[in-house]
Amino acid sequence: MPIALFALTIAAYAIGTTEFVIVGLLPTVATDLHITLPLAGLIVSVYALGVTFGAPILTALTGRIERKPLLLGLMALFVVGNGMAALSQSYSPLLVARVLSAFAHGVFFSVGSTIAADLVPENRRASAIAMMFMGLTVAIVTGVPLGTFIGQVFGWRATFAAVAGLGVFAFLAIALLLPSNLKKAPAATIGDQIKVLGSGRLLIVFAMTALGYGGTFVTFTFLASILQEVTGFAESTVGIILVLYGIAIAAGNVIGGRLANRDPVRALTGLFIAQAVVLVLFSFTAVSPWLAIPTLAALGFLSFANVPGLQIYVVQLAKQVRPAAVDVASALNIAAFNLGIAAGAWIGGLVVESSLGLGATPWVGAILVAAAVGLTLWSGALDRRSQGTAGTATQPA
Repeated sequence: MPIALFALTIAAYAIGTTEFVIVGLLPTVATDLHITLPLAGLIVSVYALGVTFGAPILTALTGRIERKPLLLGLMALFVVGNGMAALSQSYSPLLVARVLSAFAHGVFFSVGSTIAADLVPENRRASAIAMMFMGLTVAIVTGVPLGTFIGQVFGWRATFAAVAGLGVFAFLAIALLLPSNLKKAPAATIGDQIKVLGSGRLLIVFAMTALGYGGTFVTFTFLASILQEVTGFAESTVGIILVLYGIAIAAGNVIGGRLANRDPVRALTGLFIAQAVVLVLFSFTAVSPWLAIPTLAALGFLSFANVPGLQIYVVQLAKQVRPAAVDVASALNIAAFNLGIAAGAWIGGLVVESSLGLGATPWVGAILVAAAVGLTLWSGALDRRSQGTAGTATQPA
């Protein structure tokens, strides 16, 4: 992999840390700000919604800016957002700070995915995107547990101050490692952007992304609380379990990228089915420390294994059906990831507040993933039909 790709990975590490570290801090934030756990869960949803709406809009608005200055500006915004979070003294300013960080997140991954794919040969593009997203997985392995530890010892504001420092490091990595002559796709017109949303084929993939990826977040958003209240682990043990969960995520991300290189749809179908099964299984194993740990390892592996396949699939499909707006399609898929997170966190909060309680969040999430399985099979069937039609059309009379 080219050295420039590691600049994107480092930035993804900083962004992944700020996105997911709040999961380990939710009980701490809720106690400090005197809010309920479901209300604290909205911090996850608001961030995800900021990415959802910020990614496509800001990607389109910044389409004429050169790629390297754009990425540097995004990391500067990221630092400002996390700095504001570190200074927040109440719930509302924290939400505003999280939205600012989310705007940087959305554009970075939509643009970064196309840059990563262009840095390598065509047959390694899914692996290149997986390498960039490795920053997210390594953040879960190291950044989230360390940030959780810092928050528990020094307060959650210290965690966001540390994340702002990571953003400065990522800014320097992009400035030093990323070339200035990055390929830039022509800026999409308003008509091209509307056509992306008007493509039924792409809408199916966006729905696959939202449901398949977001289904896990019905549980993952409240994982710290589940481990403490349902499984019975001590608060100090949660950070260690998050390390193990993150290691499984890292392995799943790499292997998922390799599986998706040749046939994304086939890989996604198998991964989604396995993910739904493990979520249902966790509904039963969460009450046992000995059974919960291996189940969580399997869930961690599967929850990110679908990311490279989903992203490369939407890029491939956009090049066929909306070639003038590939960046916008990529941005909308990043939005779909985060719409799934927002919906998953919100649905999880409703489940927690209901009579079902924390223990029901895994099987509720499995229902969303099962819907993604159906959409993936449908999309694959449409691909085969399209290829068959194209093959017939090119045969000589």
